[in-house]
Amino acid sequence: MIGRRLRKHVRPPRRTGSVSGNERINTLNDGVFAIIITLLAFELRVPQVPEHDLGQAIWTMIPTILSYTITFVVLGIYWVGQHNMFLHIKRHDRTFMWLNILFLLIVAAMPFPAGLLIRYGQQQLAVVIYAATLAAAGLALNLIWWYASHDRRLVEKDIDPELVRFVHRRVLMAPVLYLLAIAASFISLTLAKVFFVVVAVLYILPNPLDHYHHSQVTRQEMLSE
Repeated sequence: MIGRRLRKHVRPPRRTGSVSGNERINTLNDGVFAIIITLLAFELRVPQVPEHDLGQAIWTMIPTILSYTITFVVLGIYWVGQHNMFLHIKRHDRTFMWLNILFLLIVAAMPFPAGLLIRYGQQQLAVVIYAATLAAAGLALNLIWWYASHDRRLVEKDIDPELVRFVHRRVLMAPVLYLLAIAASFISLTLAKVFFVVVAVLYILPNPLDHYHHSQVTRQEMLSE
C-alpha cells in the first residue's frame, strides 16, 4: 500500500525524445564528404593534346584547377565547421537527424555547381548557382546549430551562451559573403570570384575567436572529467 502511494507521488523523469551519442551520424557525415570530394576530383581531366601543346593546355586549365581547389577548400571548411559543432552537440533526435540530412543533401550537390563554375566560369548564372549552393549549405549548418542549442536542447546544459552566439556568427559569415558574391556578380564576375577566395582565406587563417572556441571545449572536457 505504501509503495503504491509513493509511486503516485513520484514524478517520472521527463522524456526529451533525444538520444545520446552521435557516432553513427558522424560516420555518415564523414562518408558523404569523402565521396563528394572524390567526385569533385573527376572534374580534373588530363588534356588530350599533342605533346608540343601540353604546356598551353595546362595553362588554359588554370581556372579549372583554381575552381577545383577553392571548392575543395570550401568543402573542407564545412566539414571542419560541422566537426567542431559536434564537439558541443551531445545528443540527437529525429528532427536533428533530418536537419543533418538536409545539410548533406546540399553539400552532396556541390560537384554540380562546381562543374558549372569550371566549364562556364564566365557566365553569371554559373557563378550565381555556385554561390547560392554554398550559401544554402552554410544556412543549413547554422540551422542545425540553432536547433541543437536552442533552449540547450541537444548540447550541454551549462554551455556558455557566448559560445552559442560565437558559433552562429562564425557559421553565418560564409553565407553572408556568398550572398554578397551574388550581388557582386551583377557588377563583375571577377569581383564575385574574389569573394570565394576571401571566404576560404578567412576560415583557414587562425582567428582570435577560434581561441575562445577551443578554450571553451577544453573547459567542458575538464568539467566532464
